Amino acid sequence: MSYLRFEKAVMTNLEESLRRELLRTNRSGAYSASTLVDCNTRKYHGLLVVPVPELDDDNHVLLSSLDCTVIQHGAEFNLGLHKYQGNNYSPKGHKYIREFSCDVVPTTLYRVGGVLLKKEVVFHHYEDRILIRYTLVDAHSATTLRFRPFLAFRSVRQFTHENSTASREYHPTDNGIKTCMYAGYPDLYMQFSKKNEFVFQPDWYRGVEYPKEQERGYASNEDLYVPGYFEMSIKKGESIVFSGSTSAIKTSTLKALFDKEVEQRVPRDNFYHCLVTAAHQFHNRKANDDRYLLAGYPWFKARARDTFIALPGLTLAIGEQDYFELVMKTAEKGLREFMDDKPLSVKLYEVEHPDVPLWAIWAIQQYAKEAGREQGYKKYGKLVKDIVKYILTDGHPNMRLDDNGLLYANGRDKAITWMNSTANGKPVVPRSGYIVEFNALWYNALKFCASLEAEMGDKKFAEKLEKQAELCKTSFVDTFMNEYGYLLDYVDGTMMDWSVRPNMIFPVAFDYSPLNQDQKKSVLDICTRELLTPKGLRSLSPKSGGYNPMYVGPQTQRDYAYHQGTAWPWLGGFYIEASLKLFKRTRLSFIERHMVGYEEEMDYHALGTISELFDGNPPFNGRGAMAFAMNVAEILRAVKLLEKYSYQK
Repeated sequence: MSYLRFEKAVMTNLEESLRRELLRTNRSGAYSASTLVDCNTRKYHGLLVVPVPELDDDNHVLLSSLDCTVIQHGAEFNLGLHKYQGNNYSPKGHKYIREFSCDVVPTTLYRVGGVLLKKEVVFHHYEDRILIRYTLVDAHSATTLRFRPFLAFRSVRQFTHENSTASREYHPTDNGIKTCMYAGYPDLYMQFSKKNEFVFQPDWYRGVEYPKEQERGYASNEDLYVPGYFEMSIKKGESIVFSGSTSAIKTSTLKALFDKEVEQRVPRDNFYHCLVTAAHQFHNRKANDDRYLLAGYPWFKARARDTFIALPGLTLAIGEQDYFELVMKTAEKGLREFMDDKPLSVKLYEVEHPDVPLWAIWAIQQYAKEAGREQGYKKYGKLVKDIVKYILTDGHPNMRLDDNGLLYANGRDKAITWMNSTANGKPVVPRSGYIVEFNALWYNALKFCASLEAEMGDKKFAEKLEKQAELCKTSFVDTFMNEYGYLLDYVDGTMMDWSVRPNMIFPVAFDYSPLNQDQKKSVLDICTRELLTPKGLRSLSPKSGGYNPMYVGPQTQRDYAYHQGTAWPWLGGFYIEASLKLFKRTRLSFIERHMVGYEEEMDYHALGTISELFDGNPPFNGRGAMAFAMNVAEILRAVKLLEKYSYQK
C-alpha cells in the first residue's frame, strides 16, 4: 500500500482534490506546482516556473500546463482540467483518473474505456526541465495521443491576457518546437522522445480562473496562449517522454534521463522520508555555486533569519552536515559583509534584522553538538566570537547593548522580528525595545561563546562573557518574568506587552537559559494551556486581546491575522525541545501523539510537506505558502530529538 495514494473517489471529487497541491523543484530556483488533478488554482502554479534574472528577481510561469488527449476510433478524450469563470470546469479530464500515487514520483493512472494510460512527472535536478513520461499500459485498438501546451510567459505575480504583442513565431527542433512569446524571455523548448507532428493552430484560451487568488482577494483571471498541438501514435506497453525546458536536449536521451531521475528520488513511503524529500526542495544553488535555503514555496526567497533557523533541521537532522557547511559558507559571507558595512554580494535577504546574527550563533551551536565542539570551534569559532564582539561594541545600526546587559532594538516603525506583518506601512505587532527572544538568544550566545573560548580559545574573553551573561540573566528575569508565571513579549520603557505569545518558549528550549527550572516549567505550562495546537504554537493566546486565528480574506484582513492567533509548526519544534529537556522520557508519549498532527499534513494540503501556517482554531486548516522551510526543519529536528530521548535511560 502506498503511503501517498488516492483512489478514484478522492480524485474525481474536486472539493477534495483541488485543495491538495503538489510541488516539484530542481534546487536551482525553478519549480513545478499544481493540484493533484493538474488544475491550476494559483497564479503561482505552472508546469514550468523558472527564474529569469535578466528580467527581475521573480519566478516566471513559462509553461502553464500540458493537456493530453487520448484518441481512439476518431473519438477524443481530453484528460486536462481548467477552471473558467462562472465555476465552469473544462474539459473535466479528472473523471478519467483511476488513482494517484506519489511514493517515488507523482503518478496518475487514467482509464478511458479500454485504454489505461500512466503519467509520471519529475523535475530535472539543477536544470530548468520538466519531464513527463506517458506509458500506454493497456489498449485494445490503435491509440493516438495529442498534447496541447498552454503558455503564459509572465511573472508569478502577474497575469497574461490576449494581446497582439505576443509572438506566434516558433521553430522546429529535435522532435518538437521552440518558441518565445516576449522579448527578454528564454526560449521554451517542448520536445518528445518520439517523432511527432506539430500542428500550428494558435489560439487564446480566455478567462482561466484561479480560485486561490479569489480567496486571497486578488485578481484571478487570465488568458493562456496555445500555439497548436503535438500528435503521435502510441502502442501498448510503449512509453513517451515529454521535455519542457529553457534549453534543447537530444531527444534520444530522454528515456534514460527520466529513469536516472527516478533512481535519484528518495521514496516517500513514510512520514520521515516525506520530510527528507521536502527538506531537499528548499535547496538552492546559484550559477556561482553559492548555496542557499529558500524560505518557502511558491513566493519566498532566501531570507537570513529563516536560513539560520531552518539550517540545522534541514541538514544536520538528516545527516547532511556537508550541506550545512555549504549554506553557512554563503551565509557567513553575507553576514560579514553586513557587519563590515559593505554591499552584499550574496542573495540573502533581510540580513539587516537585529536577531539574524544571534540566530546564526544558535545554528552553529547545533552544528557543534552534531559535529563535535572541536570541529565547531575550528570552522566557526571566529565567526561566533566576531558576532559577539560586534554586538558588544554596538556595531548593529538598530540594536544596542544597554548597561543592564539587555539588547534594545527599535521596531516601532519597521517590523524587525519574525512577526513581520505590516498594514498601512506600519507593523501589525510593533515589537520594540527589549524583545524577549532577542535577549534569550543573546544570553544563549554569550554562554555558548564563553564555553568555547574557555575550552579552546581566549580564556580572558570567556571570563568577560561570563560576567556579561550573569548581568543579562539577572536583568532578563527582572524585565520579562511577571507575577502570572509567563514572560512579557517585549518591554519598551513604560510599555509592557502582556500578550501571551509563543516567543517565550525560546529561553525554555535553548541550551543556555536565564530561567531556573521552576520558571521554565511555569512558562511551558502557559504555552501548553493557551498556545499549543495540533499544528504548533499559536502566535497569540485566545485569552489575549486582538486574537484573530483565521488567516483568510483579502490581503489586509490576512495581515492583521498573520501573527494574531495563527499556529506555526516551527514554534512547535521548539516547544517539543523544551518539553523533552524539562521532562525527558516522561513526555515522550505526549510528544509522539502531538506529532500525529504534523503527519496528517503529508496527504492533505501540499503533499509530503508542511504549509506556512495554520488557522489557530479547529479544524486548523493550512494556509499561506504551500511549503515552508522552518516548519519542515523543526519537525525534522523534533523527530531526531524524539529518537534521542527514546534511547536514553
